[in-house]
Amino acid sequence: MMRQQWQNLLFLHYPVDPAQIRDRIPAGLELDLFDGKAWLGVVPFDMKGVTGRGCPAPKTFCDFPEINLRTYVIHKGKPGVWFFSLDVPGALAVWAARTFFHLPYFKAAVECQVEEDQVHYRYARERRTFNADVHPVGEVFEAKEGFEHWATARYALYCQSRKGNLYRGDIHHAPWPLQRAEVAFQENTFLSEFTVGALHPSVLFSKSLDVVVYPLKILSV
Repeated sequence: MMRQQWQNLLFLHYPVDPAQIRDRIPAGLELDLFDGKAWLGVVPFDMKGVTGRGCPAPKTFCDFPEINLRTYVIHKGKPGVWFFSLDVPGALAVWAARTFFHLPYFKAAVECQVEEDQVHYRYARERRTFNADVHPVGEVFEAKEGFEHWATARYALYCQSRKGNLYRGDIHHAPWPLQRAEVAFQENTFLSEFTVGALHPSVLFSKSLDVVVYPLKILSV
């Protein structure tokens, strides 16, 4: 249905008590836990070439930075991602994602800037902020086991329409080309509405990944 490229993507993960977020997940989904904990993922990156299959991708409309807040869920054995919020700077992208994908997109000030060997992420919406500098280190690798594989090898998203219908959207891409990364926070109130544990020591970065998106499938009415 769609194609896109994700660039300069950062994975940050924080543990959270499952009871704290269970009520924010539809009843048809099961929280996917690791070491008995639920996890919140903070993921800033650059979206490039977001367009329908076979359609042109003018940069003005199809290239934009994003930061999302997510957790991990399962439906009938199929692991995937549940988004609490997705923030982008363009109103058109917000409208399209909310209308056609039932995803909680919001308009915000979002930037992703590359300068030599660092990536600078900047974000602000109301009282939520995220300002961080990231430096990828080491060789590119593929996560094949443990937390790093569990948190990144997700090939589906789940969403719910305003009418309460539950959907799954399948995605496809090659295994993540990951690097470890060092992060320096200047300001970060992104998770202020949650009580979370310490940042997971595995901070991961991916320079570029091509992705294809399939049409949503309805799971319940």
